[in-house]
Amino acid sequence: MGSWMPRQGRLLELRLPAPSAAATQRPQVQVLADKLDRPLALVRGPDAQIYIGEAGRIWRTPVPAAGQPIQAQKVLDQLPDDGAHPLKEITFGPDGSLYVNIGSLTDRCQDAQGALPHPCPERGAMQFRGAVWRAVLRSPALQGQAPVQQFAPFALGLRNSVALATLPDGPAAGSLWQAENNIDYRDKNEPPEELNELLEGADYGWPYCIGAQRPARGYEQRARCAATQAPHMRWPAHTAPLHLLATTQASPFQGQLLAAWHGPQGHRVVGFARQKDGKPGGKPIEWLGHWTADGKTRPLGRPTGLALNHAGQLMVVEDYNRTLLMLLPDTAGAPAAQR
Repeated sequence: MGSWMPRQGRLLELRLPAPSAAATQRPQVQVLADKLDRPLALVRGPDAQIYIGEAGRIWRTPVPAAGQPIQAQKVLDQLPDDGAHPLKEITFGPDGSLYVNIGSLTDRCQDAQGALPHPCPERGAMQFRGAVWRAVLRSPALQGQAPVQQFAPFALGLRNSVALATLPDGPAAGSLWQAENNIDYRDKNEPPEELNELLEGADYGWPYCIGAQRPARGYEQRARCAATQAPHMRWPAHTAPLHLLATTQASPFQGQLLAAWHGPQGHRVVGFARQKDGKPGGKPIEWLGHWTADGKTRPLGRPTGLALNHAGQLMVVEDYNRTLLMLLPDTAGAPAAQR
């Protein structure tokens, strides 16, 4: 992203030193694109192209040969890029459909006077903010035709889905998952963040309902939360999940769903093991835990993005210090949760 200022973002290519290189050798960095508008999403599509989500558009490019420029092609544009949640996250379904976060305009649908209207106009048919949309792409792509043949809301009542992932294998292969950054109460323990399995046409409650289908403050006696979809898991409040990474069962993480918890009660990277039904659950496994400041060893860290490289090593972007970290195995044989 560069910053929250528009058009400060860049697309970078990193080439890591060979394992045999000297410890002082730095990665090579090349700028492939600049002046991007608050980019967040970066996903390799089923067509082997790289998809980039900026605040108001999504585009793709083939992976260029070394030293060659990118070949950007528009996928979607004129997406809403205003309000409290302009960032776009994307993931692909097993049929090649592209799922896109369209975040809410406000924290809890408050108007200019602070009142909470019901129904919330952001959920109306003219906007459908606070939702995940699905784009059906043409496959194969036809020259001269737009790459998207249909774009419509898929699941509603989702405040800000900057964490989206699709499970790649196992009994729940192809299921779509979202980690919800919930309404901003000042309470330390409320409301919980959520992990949701997204189902077509389901309503997950924003702004009316939180947590275990409970009315949000200001919507008591007006919300019908029993009709909404309950979260699959409730996570601690203010952990602010900013990214999900679904690993394969053959990876070093053995199919865990990894989450970057960015908020004041987060500052860690956690994983959730697949259960018998193939879905994530159980207690969080800490891969980078309690990333608090320690004057002798480390500054405060806020993880924002996760990826596995070709060798199965975890790459972690954190925005407090503008760093990219690599998690390597502890050759001393420490337990996995403490590596």
